[in-house]
Amino acid sequence: MTSQSEELLSLIGTSAPIVSVRQEIDWAARCDTKVLITGESGVGKEIVARLIHAGSRRCDFPLVTVNCAALTETLLETELFGHVRGSFTGAFRDRTGVLEQAHRGTVFMDEVGETTPRMQGMLLRFLETGEIQRVGSERTDTRVNVRVIAATNRNLVEAVAGKRFREDLYYRLNVMQLHLPPLRGRMDDIPALLSHFLAHFAAHYDVANPVVSPDAMGVLTRYQWPGNVRELKNAAERLIVRSRNGRIDVTDLPVEQLRAGPELPSPAAPGHATADALYESLVTSGQSFWSVVYPPFMSRDITRDDLRFVVHKGLEHTAGSYRMLTERFNMPAHDCKRFLDFLRKHDCHVAFQQFRTTQSPAASR
Repeated sequence: MTSQSEELLSLIGTSAPIVSVRQEIDWAARCDTKVLITGESGVGKEIVARLIHAGSRRCDFPLVTVNCAALTETLLETELFGHVRGSFTGAFRDRTGVLEQAHRGTVFMDEVGETTPRMQGMLLRFLETGEIQRVGSERTDTRVNVRVIAATNRNLVEAVAGKRFREDLYYRLNVMQLHLPPLRGRMDDIPALLSHFLAHFAAHYDVANPVVSPDAMGVLTRYQWPGNVRELKNAAERLIVRSRNGRIDVTDLPVEQLRAGPELPSPAAPGHATADALYESLVTSGQSFWSVVYPPFMSRDITRDDLRFVVHKGLEHTAGSYRMLTERFNMPAHDCKRFLDFLRKHDCHVAFQQFRTTQSPAASR
C-alpha cells in the first residue's frame, strides 16, 4: 500500500473524542446500515468513510465517492444514476452511474446537505427500492446492492425544520450517526497529527524531517484551526517546503498561526473535550444551543454528563442566571422556559444556587 493510501486510512490521535470515534467506526464496520457522518469541513469525514468500508464485509468491492456540492443537479443525476445514449447533447454512449459501479460495495456521498429537493426525492426512492433508472431511460434499468455512507457539514436538523431537507430522507440516511469533532475540540492530538504530516511531506519532497521547537509547538497548540485537520495538513506542507535548517521555529510559522498569540482558550479538561468544544462554539460563533448542542444530544453523540458540563460552565459565567444563560447560548429570551423544561425532562438541570454570590446579577430560574 502506498504512503498516500496509508494516509487516507489513518485516524491520528489518542484524545478522548478520537478514541470514541474509533469505537463508532468499529461498530459501523460490523453492520451494513446507512451512516451519516457529520462535522465541520476539513475534519476528515472521507477518511472515516474509507475506514468504515475497509473494515466491512464489502471491503473487497468498490468504494465510490461523489461530492454532491461540486455538481449541478443535472450532472449529479447523471453521475449517480448514469444515462442512456442520446438522452442529452453529448451523450454519445450509455454510461453507468456510480451507484451501479459500486454494486456490492459502498457509495460515499459527501456534502449530501447541498442536494436539491428534486435530487433528495430521487435519492429517497433509490434508498427505498435500490432501483436504477438512467437519465433518458423510460424504465428501470437494474437493481443494485450498495451501502450508502453520507456526510455533511450542514445542520440537517435545522435544514429539516426549515424545509430545506426532506425529513424522510434525513431519517433514511441517519440510521447511524457519527460526529467528528473539530480540531479545536481535540487539541491534544495536534503534536501527533503534525508529526504525521511533516513525516509524510518530508518523504514526498525528499528532505529531512524537521524538528519542531517547543515555542513553535506552543503556538500551534494554541491556535484554533478553523480549517481543522485540512488546515493543519496544509500548514505542515508549507513548513516542509520552506524548511531550511532542519528545525521549525516560531518565525517559520504561517502568519495566521502567529497572529493567534497566547490568549486563545486552553485545551479542554480531560474527559470533557467534546463538551468544552461545544461550549466554545456557542459563545464564539453565535450559533444557537438548539443547533449546536441539542442535535448531538438527541442522537446520543454526547451524554447527559456532557450536557450538564456545558450548562454548568455557562452558569459559572452568568452567576447562576438561566435567563442570562439563554442569551449566552444564543436563544431568544422566550426560550428560557423551553430550555429549562428540556433540561428537567432529560435530568440535566443544574441547580443555580451554587453559583450565586452577593455580587451576582438578578437572575431568573
